Amino acid sequence: MRRDLDISLIRAFVGVVDADGVTAAASALGVSQAAASQQIKRLEEALDCRLFERRGRKLALAPAGERLLAQARRLLALNDEVWSAMRTPSFEGEVRLGVPYDIIGSFVPPILRRFAKAQPRVRVSLVCEDSRVVRDELRKGAVDLALTTETDCGRHGETLRTDRLVWVGASGGEAHLRDPLPVSLGAPTCVFRPVAVEALGRLRRDWRAVCEVSRLEPVYAAIEAGLAVAPLLRSSVPPRFEIFDGKAAREARLPPLPEFRINLYAPPGLSPAARDLADHVRASFALR
Repeated sequence: MRRDLDISLIRAFVGVVDADGVTAAASALGVSQAAASQQIKRLEEALDCRLFERRGRKLALAPAGERLLAQARRLLALNDEVWSAMRTPSFEGEVRLGVPYDIIGSFVPPILRRFAKAQPRVRVSLVCEDSRVVRDELRKGAVDLALTTETDCGRHGETLRTDRLVWVGASGGEAHLRDPLPVSLGAPTCVFRPVAVEALGRLRRDWRAVCEVSRLEPVYAAIEAGLAVAPLLRSSVPPRFEIFDGKAAREARLPPLPEFRINLYAPPGLSPAARDLADHVRASFALR
């Protein structure tokens, strides 16, 4: 005979594990300690096994509890996903999202996957340009939402993350040791360009431009070929490249670069679909 698990009992079990005790779990779950203990007891009776055992004054997972934990987490995640999907209103239409080249590959794909799953009837159009251009498009109404990389945050913006700009080169390459320094810079509208040029100027480091486009494919090609170094956000650096900081940066006379903010601009008057996409963006950054 098939039997159904009570999700509230599973949530109590995972809560006790995560909180490392019944008392803290009860507080997090919003129930009394006695109620949390009773939920664990009911789950053990339903599964006919002991899930916890006492080790001194602490609770520890019994072998059966260790077997259950991973499946319990998956069950809760699926339950919460179904609940969220069914409770979220279904929207239609189009949302235009502006994103700069430097973060589109690192952050945007998981956001769009989750949003497409939650709102399959909404079409997302991507506008990929430098951050300054994206902000201009937002002001003109050509995009609904904008992600940007900036040293500050403007009106109607919120900072989702801060990240440092770093010098990047080919692993085992020698471009960072050359004089003048070969640099792969963005287009004139690239926000990283003036910052990198100013930093090199303060150090009186002679340099020459190798690539002056903002699209990452040619920038990555110049780096990978060992032809140049480039300023990139640390979180966006592909694993195959080398980051020069600390002693390596000092030996190569590469100046330190500032932190940048990853900002979300969601101005007033957005459509419900655009507001929902903005919520997905925030949630995605909160998880990383």
